[in-house]
Amino acid sequence: MQLAIPNKEIRELFIELVKDWFQETSREDTSRIEAFCEAFPKGDVERIGTMLHDYLWESISVRDTAVRKSMKENFYHGMLLGLLQSQGNWLIQSNAELGEGYSDISIYTPEKIGIVIELKYAEDGNLEKGCANALEQIEERKYAKGLMQKGMKEIKKYGIAFCEKECMAVMA
Repeated sequence: MQLAIPNKEIRELFIELVKDWFQETSREDTSRIEAFCEAFPKGDVERIGTMLHDYLWESISVRDTAVRKSMKENFYHGMLLGLLQSQGNWLIQSNAELGEGYSDISIYTPEKIGIVIELKYAEDGNLEKGCANALEQIEERKYAKGLMQKGMKEIKKYGIAFCEKECMAVMA
């Protein structure tokens, strides 16, 4: 038997379910989630990578990503959105038009720090290449320029790659 997400509506429902699950989980550990979220505007890519790695190993099963290759990224996308949603004063957008494309996650903070996060699933396990591809996409599609045009004074660009329970985060 093979599991597949048949259409956009089901995909969005899947993302919402994962977000809801992570929001519920995050309420139990608010200080830890707060430290994770604070790392993004601070540019603390080491903390982001370490904490995200820990969440993966503590929270998920490799079966959670047992979907078609083209859909694997969606699981991690929903998980990360769920963690970031704990920041009530941030405007967080998923798959919103930005620059010349649609960024995976864009964040607007009250301090006018714009954050763009591009996610990749590294099917071959090459997390470095996945991160490089994510950062390349941010540049090619001018996501940072889109954030600047929306009033952000400082821009943080993150590429995050996943493969089952492993991840890597880089910042440009």
